[in-house]
Amino acid sequence: MDKKPGRLLAGDEAVLSASYEEFNRIPVDLDLMDQPTSPPRSRQQTIAEAVSVSGPGTFSGKSVTTITFEPTDREGWWLDRTDQPDSLPIRVTIDNVWTTGSIVSNIVLRAGNPHNYVRMVEHIISLRMSMDIDNLMIRIDSGDPPLFARGSLDLIEALERAGRRPVDRPVNYVTVKEPVTLAWNQGQFLTLAPHTGPDPALTIDAAVNFSNAIGQQRIKFPVNNTNLHTGAEARTNASYSKFLYCKTIGKIFADIRNLGYSSENLLIARKTRYHNQPRLIHNGKALEAVWHRSMLDLPAAMALIPDARFVGEITSYKAGHRLDCDMVTQLYLGDLLVPVNS
Repeated sequence: MDKKPGRLLAGDEAVLSASYEEFNRIPVDLDLMDQPTSPPRSRQQTIAEAVSVSGPGTFSGKSVTTITFEPTDREGWWLDRTDQPDSLPIRVTIDNVWTTGSIVSNIVLRAGNPHNYVRMVEHIISLRMSMDIDNLMIRIDSGDPPLFARGSLDLIEALERAGRRPVDRPVNYVTVKEPVTLAWNQGQFLTLAPHTGPDPALTIDAAVNFSNAIGQQRIKFPVNNTNLHTGAEARTNASYSKFLYCKTIGKIFADIRNLGYSSENLLIARKTRYHNQPRLIHNGKALEAVWHRSMLDLPAAMALIPDARFVGEITSYKAGHRLDCDMVTQLYLGDLLVPVNS
């Protein structure tokens, strides 16, 4: 059945109509919608004990950054710069989004003084949408999180080792009042549709379309622990020309001079083939790019809804961090979120 857009919040209707036709023509490479969704919970949880994980920094690849996950009674997820002792922790919320990058697309959260920021947070905070942790303090010794060759699996394994401790507060779920769509002029769109069914659940139908070896990819799945472990292995992707630029001319710019991207932690696509070995092969086709988009990038924006877990159906085509964050902003500007009973 062809998908249809929701009420258009911003964008050109003709461009959106053509983009939806294009999206609906893309075959679904992997349909996992028969899987169970994550079971709903009535009470909140934090982790039982602190755990740490270290790796080379994303933007300062020669230095090692350490993240320590700690239990907290504060509601929500928080980032605390331990090298900024006079600054308060940064709550993971749309209010604290500073930028979504330019040359290197990423979500940057900041609160208080201009030095109290953390870059490339998406691969950390996306886990809030797929793990059973409602309250978490994330201590980090710089504004530059580690970059791992295994995507976010190192973070997931650390959080699984930490155990769980109950918190005496209810888990809140929200959804949209009606289907809504945000669209851009190059055919990118994001559609959110209300939760249906007996239990709160989040499902994703995502497609990417690149003019290189990545090409068109589309997957559909419920957000659950199984798909988290699958998608979390997917690396950020870049074209070979952009990778080459960052390693040569780009070195004159401070933002990317020490960028830690390599052929181990980045999926690099040439025009007709991959520069390095892709992951997540299904029926002979690499789906790493669409898994990364749908399991690590897109849920990060939904994690910016601070006081509840978003449930419903998300349809994404050619979108990125800026469009995702703009959508969450629109949800609040338009008072579009409503509670869901668990």
